Amino acid sequence: MEKVAFHNLGCKVNAYEMELMQQKFKENGYEIVPFSEKADIYVINTCTVTNIADRKSRQMIHRAKALNPDALVVAAGCYVETDREGALKDDAIDIIVTNKEKKDIVEIVRKGSQGTSPDSLATLTDHTRAYIKIQDGCDQYCSYCIIPMARGHVTSRPEEETLKEIGDLAAGGCKEFVITGIHLSSYGLDKAYNLAAGDGSYHNEALTSIIKKVSLIKGVERIRLGSLEPRIITDEFLKEMAGIDAFCPHFHLSLQSGSNDVLKRMNRRYDTDEYKEKVSLIRKYFKHPAITTDIIVGFPGETEEEFKTTRDYLEEINFYETHVFAYSRRRGTVADKMPGQHTQKTKSERSALLMGDSAKRAVKFREYYLDKETDVLVEETEKIGGTDYRVGYNKEYVRFAIKTSEDLAGKIVRVRPGSFINDEVIEAVPV
Repeated sequence: MEKVAFHNLGCKVNAYEMELMQQKFKENGYEIVPFSEKADIYVINTCTVTNIADRKSRQMIHRAKALNPDALVVAAGCYVETDREGALKDDAIDIIVTNKEKKDIVEIVRKGSQGTSPDSLATLTDHTRAYIKIQDGCDQYCSYCIIPMARGHVTSRPEEETLKEIGDLAAGGCKEFVITGIHLSSYGLDKAYNLAAGDGSYHNEALTSIIKKVSLIKGVERIRLGSLEPRIITDEFLKEMAGIDAFCPHFHLSLQSGSNDVLKRMNRRYDTDEYKEKVSLIRKYFKHPAITTDIIVGFPGETEEEFKTTRDYLEEINFYETHVFAYSRRRGTVADKMPGQHTQKTKSERSALLMGDSAKRAVKFREYYLDKETDVLVEETEKIGGTDYRVGYNKEYVRFAIKTSEDLAGKIVRVRPGSFINDEVIEAVPV
């Protein structure tokens, strides 16, 4: 039996696709082993979102060849899509597999050449929560982003495939489903389902429809969404979501900068006033929603004043969590040629300030639950401070550690919070 080892880099979508590839090899009689072990085949699922991601992809490819010089090294995904010429020149790479070819990786490996296959779609599940990819590709072309070149145009997964997969997982005991994609707000755009509104926003009928259909599947207790664009947040969309009992009021709403001038240079399609209106709408329909976002610091030309504007704006919006990224120059993007490229020192200093602010806001958001009963989906047993707890999340993605000897894995439990164990976890007991 041939042994196959995997290493994944990058986003959750990559992780879902890696699991699909692993499943394909298992179904065909291969043994999956840790990447550190000697294997016959090494698959590196690469990433290209930053220059660092490119470098790590190359490092892992060469590490695989060093682990076993006689092994077949397969480089899959975004890095080899965007730098195919460089990948073809790399002696450590034996086979290149594009994002669209991942579904047929076993056949490609067996043939030892590249082929053509349908878009790959996959699920990553930890028994209680499953990630369901329903969309791939992006047509936004933000000035800093290489992903449209790596992933191609928007494609949407057939609805019947998604519903069947979720039905099978729910029947197997999975309770929470995270609907995700490379640019989830564009789901159905390739089928002309997104309808433009007069205010520049759009109502995504396809996304609303599939969420409602998922909620009707027996065994589905929770539905959570991946990252959304502000334009999709409308009264109509939120009214529909608020009417779904399983829907989790956890909105990861892309921002990237709190400065309108920076947003324009980024080619983002909204301004801070519009974004603020969308956040207000969310809070109109949900009592205490978890609103999280992404921020890029040190974008070319970002002045101290623009950075301060962003920092003040984040405080004003009062996010639950802010994921902070230092701008990474990407060859082939518009931003790569912009003047005013910042030093790593400046980007690191600005990142540290925003992350410190975010940590304080996150604690305040979690404090809201200290005197309120809430429902927690228990995922695992974890030792914290020498004590075994049953750990899980509520709908707003606040983490709780339940003090009980009862095995609650996979169950939704009503709990009474006590106090913080640390800044990120609240101790609780079953009601």
